[in-house]
Amino acid sequence: MLSTLLVLGGVLVGLLVLLALIVSLSARPATVARSTSAGRGETWVAQAGRAHPDAWSPMAGASTNEMPAVR
Repeated sequence: MLSTLLVLGGVLVGLLVLLALIVSLSARPATVARSTSAGRGETWVAQAGRAHPDAWSPMAGASTNEMPAVR
């Protein structure tokens, strides 16, 4: 009976250690303060000069030169 309790206790402790390991590895990394000079640069929105396309907005006034017709 004592060996059964030791085995069950060892299994439970092992599962708790495994759970703690999974939680620690899946946690978000700490945010690191970056200097402004080492930024990512301009975003594609700034480079393109227009806002991000909205899937729900109407296509009025939009040109289709970016999506050529397939024939």
